[in-house]
Amino acid sequence: MYTTILCLLTVACLWLEGVGALRHYSCRDDLNTFITKQSNISLHGVLANIGPDGSRAHGAAAGAVVASPSKSDPDYWYTWSRDSALTFKLLIELFVAGNKSLQPKIEQYIAAQAHLQGVTNPSGGPDTGGLGEPKFHVDLTAFTGSWGRPQRDGPPLRATSLTIYANWLVSNGAHSEAANTIWPIIAKDLAYTVQYWNRTGFDLWEEVKGSSFFTLSASYRALVEGAALAKTLGKQCSDCESNAPRVLCFLQSFWANDYIDSNINVNAGRTGKDANSIISSIHTFDPAAACTDATFQPCSSRALANHKAVVDSFRTIYTVNKGRSPGRAAAVGRYSEDVYYQGNPWYLATMAAAEQMYDAVYQWQKIGFITVDTTSLSFFSDLIPNIAAGTYAQTSGTFTSIINAVTAYGDDFISVLKRYTPADGSLSEQYDRGTGAPDSAVHLTWSYASFLGAVERRSGVVPPSWGEPGSNTVPPVCEAPPNCHSTMTFKVKATTVPGENIFVVGSITELKDWSPTDAIPLHASQYTPSNPVWSATVKMAAATNFEYKYIKKTRDGTIVWESDPNRNATSSTACNSEGVLTDQWR
Repeated sequence: MYTTILCLLTVACLWLEGVGALRHYSCRDDLNTFITKQSNISLHGVLANIGPDGSRAHGAAAGAVVASPSKSDPDYWYTWSRDSALTFKLLIELFVAGNKSLQPKIEQYIAAQAHLQGVTNPSGGPDTGGLGEPKFHVDLTAFTGSWGRPQRDGPPLRATSLTIYANWLVSNGAHSEAANTIWPIIAKDLAYTVQYWNRTGFDLWEEVKGSSFFTLSASYRALVEGAALAKTLGKQCSDCESNAPRVLCFLQSFWANDYIDSNINVNAGRTGKDANSIISSIHTFDPAAACTDATFQPCSSRALANHKAVVDSFRTIYTVNKGRSPGRAAAVGRYSEDVYYQGNPWYLATMAAAEQMYDAVYQWQKIGFITVDTTSLSFFSDLIPNIAAGTYAQTSGTFTSIINAVTAYGDDFISVLKRYTPADGSLSEQYDRGTGAPDSAVHLTWSYASFLGAVERRSGVVPPSWGEPGSNTVPPVCEAPPNCHSTMTFKVKATTVPGENIFVVGSITELKDWSPTDAIPLHASQYTPSNPVWSATVKMAAATNFEYKYIKKTRDGTIVWESDPNRNATSSTACNSEGVLTDQWR
């Protein structure tokens, strides 16, 4: 529950910020007090959700990050590869910045991830796609229920987190540990990323199967820094170096003139304006980078225009944003068409919007100038109405005005979150679009981590460079990765009558993503009454795990599915190899 005093103070402070400088500083002090208190609560909230000794993670394995202690409505009592990697990226950055008490947790995480890489699951085995499995039970066993899989962001995100730690080890005299303990885990994730980056998968919200800007951004960063780490350790990752430019070239396809279309190669009925893109920008933030459009750095014209487009998309659909016109921060959700739990704002999305502003301020101050162009002008105009396109040096008054305005804009997002944070500082997944009350999963680890990440950037604490300045040139022509395909022949004995036909459909694009309308027809050229064989040969990527079923279509168009469970198989592992699946209709 919110306290009446907290609500009144927050409302009063937000009103006073527009009245005068003296009162503004009073509000800033109030916000700083909140940030200090909430930072302590958030770090405790993260650690409480990590096994084995976290206060809300009893029963979880050592190093397992529990998404939330909520076990029903919704059930988040699992460990997600993506959430875990992002959480430990934050913890490792805090460790590198000086909090050495976190090292035992980091080492437990490393051991847990090494184990999970060897767990066979519905996405496949250790070498056949299993690293793309999104979540596991908290005891590190496979989750075998129905889910949106594969999700290809987990391996590159984990590689990034562990690369930061490996680089720290090398810098502190532990080269052998980095090479012998950490690198084998990273190498497996990089190999997965190389093999699968150009294939569709489910996005970070686990709803859309297509090409995800977030996944590709994470893949690009992991390949760049992975290649550099390999050289440092005397290892090989030539495929990382050759594929990184291909990924960067593909990333340009997501730019839709004034915003990032976060999911392409899919018809999801959405605009594509999605917090996914803002989270991508802060994940690939490099403190040594310029405002590079190609890598969508936080201060780049593209990233700023996209920030405006995404935030503006929520202004009129949430009651809590009433009166929050462009130029003021707003409650931010995942995407405007969202219906999950009625489509509310998310704490982590709101904090991501704040964090991009702090990242941008850091970059501008480091490079010493700010460029306003036709792409970013609308963003800047909301904050400084009379600003014109141009380049403003650090010695100019306009430069100072922009820094102050963008910093205040970031702070305003924290003020929004402050207004809808309970007095005890607990952060759920969402807050109600009408009332602001916490909703969905309680004590969400990612919510706590997102708060910590944003306030670290606000204080000027930034992560090490991942090498963006030396790897941001887009190839003049996008080059697809070399193909490694195999063919799979499906044979099923299914007795039919004239007018009936057999088809195959499954969980991957080559098997039409379970669409019975588009199912692949089998032919009956070898069919006899005693041996009623239907067959078809399908080309697909090698070493790919998939589920499939046969369906029967009758003369009148009725579709009959064979009985459960789904069939599971893996395509031939070698390039240009052939495989055969022989089944009996059931």
